[in-house]
Amino acid sequence: MELIRAEEFGDSDVLEPAEADRPEPGPGEVRIEVEAAGINFADVMQRRGEYPGGPEPAFTPGMEAAGTVDAVGENVSVQTGDRVVAMLDRGGYAEYAIAEPESIFPVPEGMSFEEAAGFPVQFLTAHGCLFEWGGLEEGERVLIHAAAGGVGTAAVQLASRAGAEVFGTASSDEKLEHAARMGCDHPIDYTEGDFVEEIRERTSGEGVDLVLDGVGGETFERSLKTLVPFGRVVTYGVASGEPGRIETPEVFFRNASVIGYHLGRALRHEPNRVLKSVSDLTEGFAEGDLEVSVGETFPLSAADEAHRFIENRESSGKVVLVP
Repeated sequence: MELIRAEEFGDSDVLEPAEADRPEPGPGEVRIEVEAAGINFADVMQRRGEYPGGPEPAFTPGMEAAGTVDAVGENVSVQTGDRVVAMLDRGGYAEYAIAEPESIFPVPEGMSFEEAAGFPVQFLTAHGCLFEWGGLEEGERVLIHAAAGGVGTAAVQLASRAGAEVFGTASSDEKLEHAARMGCDHPIDYTEGDFVEEIRERTSGEGVDLVLDGVGGETFERSLKTLVPFGRVVTYGVASGEPGRIETPEVFFRNASVIGYHLGRALRHEPNRVLKSVSDLTEGFAEGDLEVSVGETFPLSAADEAHRFIENRESSGKVVLVP
């Protein structure tokens, strides 16, 4: 089978096509014939060697894979032929992948494999940040950074669906228009001005109740200035490559909360809290209230190009590899 290997840490050029035997599922495992693999910024960080607890070279990246179950190990209730999407530690950039049944979800009715490959990480991250950890309520204001990205478009849809007033940042007219189509009430071009001042102006100086930040660095630090008293920031990533620093007066003078969220760790420690949203999300897809926004697809062999596409901030929606 064809797969992608990172023989060392480095830039996108370290991702190279390779051949290997099809893996055999052991007890409590299933094998998926992969039709589409989602790319997450965490994959980029793993490739760079910047992901805490990430794999050591050589390894096959890929945390999301959608396809058909074609073999099962002992003590598995999943059936061959089932259309599924799986969350993985790694290994999704391949024609076949091994997964554990607990990490598998049925592909919702009418959803393509390309769309399914953008479902679990993006929507479970967005839902957890907004509701289980962020406590968003109807009528509140929320600021979503990178609102045209994978998690961003999921969060915009979910927040809008919940009756929140949605503010979102992006870096181009195309991305701002995309965020608006997803339900963003106030698209803001962060390259053209100060998003803090823009939010103050649009809220008559009040600010927002909740911020979702996967960027880090100065974006995180300035996000604290957008909060109303008792507001919350949920931080779930450092796409900028720079960790955010907390100036404690910004927190205690606002009685604000800063909350961290990591999907993988949350699943490990509180799986029920994370997964209780799956039925609601699946229903939302089936009824057409939610959609996975697939921005670009690349052939599996062009994984290096797909990573560069993301790193250059050219993507809107989910980027997917197709074997």
